[in-house]
Amino acid sequence: MSNYFANVPVVKYEGPKSKNPFAFKFYDAEKVIVGKKMKDHLKFALSWWHTMCGAGSDPFGVGTMDRSYGKSDPMEIAKAKVDAAFEFMQKLGIEYFCFHDADIAPAGNDFAETKKNLAEIVDYISGKMKETGIKNLWGTTNAFGHPRFMHGAGTSCSADSFAYAAAQIKNAIDATIKLGGTGYVFWGGREGYETLLNTDMGLELDNMARLMKMAVEYARSKGFKGDFYIEPKPKEPTKHQYDFDTATVLGFLRKYGLDKDFKMNIEANHATLAGHTFQHELRVARINGVFGSIDANQGDPNLGWDTDQFPTNVYEATLCMYEVIKAGGFTNGGLNFDAKVRRASFTFDDIAHAYISGMDAFALGLIKAYEIIEDGRIDKFLDERYASYKSGIGKDIVEGKADLEKLEAYTLANGEPKLESGRQEMLEGILNSIIFG
Repeated sequence: MSNYFANVPVVKYEGPKSKNPFAFKFYDAEKVIVGKKMKDHLKFALSWWHTMCGAGSDPFGVGTMDRSYGKSDPMEIAKAKVDAAFEFMQKLGIEYFCFHDADIAPAGNDFAETKKNLAEIVDYISGKMKETGIKNLWGTTNAFGHPRFMHGAGTSCSADSFAYAAAQIKNAIDATIKLGGTGYVFWGGREGYETLLNTDMGLELDNMARLMKMAVEYARSKGFKGDFYIEPKPKEPTKHQYDFDTATVLGFLRKYGLDKDFKMNIEANHATLAGHTFQHELRVARINGVFGSIDANQGDPNLGWDTDQFPTNVYEATLCMYEVIKAGGFTNGGLNFDAKVRRASFTFDDIAHAYISGMDAFALGLIKAYEIIEDGRIDKFLDERYASYKSGIGKDIVEGKADLEKLEAYTLANGEPKLESGRQEMLEGILNSIIFG
């Protein structure tokens, strides 16, 4: 094992009263909750981009972190990142990782060299996976960072840029398959527009669908049996992203017949930017049968951009895990920490502290979500609130036995509806009593 995280020990569970900053307070990986180990409920994954590559730069300042790992040659840096990543994952008991192609391998002088670099690093990662048993959760491609994608990738006005993105996606799919990934993500980093004055929206959306269909057909032909995901985001970097939120993406998928192949990879911070709660986005995905995977982070409500902070809000984590449980749990997806340490938290120790805090938050969220379900008061109230649809005219409505004339006759006979309180404040009190009691 490498020694990049020299100060970080093998992190173990010590319980809520522990004062050890390198110990889990709530995440007990082997603890069985409702027939499944905590680690299998949560399926924590390392994000290669923020964790191994993020240098702390922002629009107002250069990086504050050295992520060269003591190397100077780009390929040697890439291999050092692999060594450091697997050291870190072993020390924290993280069993999965996620990647963009550009995260794990440097670009070459041309596409052929870039492809060669990716293949070499994938082989190197594969060796580490065999040694450790760590798995790939999902892969994706970075088709937004390079200037060639300034007008988009799948939605670009340039057919050459579209073709380049397709070639990158092919190789990223190949890498994902070789690494045994069970998901492939589309995040439309520049799939949107700044002004409709220079945008053929219809063609751009048609082309995005064409690219996704090509990806599905290619991956399936190569034996890929995992899920495809779209990660909704409303804005940033473009003013208006086509994948604004889960509901918008659902409309797109259904229009183009892609809804049988794609699910959602939902990020908490993106929900915030869309003006939704994290739970709302998860609920929309769940009730439409497209819940897939999660980018676990949080945003800052006082800031209007994607801050990608590590998730420490137990209230939000609890409501998230409530939706995950109600969806039947993760299958091919998991909890990927798409989060970065703050610019001033520049040491390797800070990365460990961040992951420990995030893993503990979701572990406690899992525990509390099951307590909410076992307590039963919230679910019981919800069931009773809609009880009028289980008999009489409500049952007729649900079963399609009512029409407007029948409903008019019913209203003439019964008069004004008799309504009951929604009891929001009471329910919020119950939630608080379970989480903090």
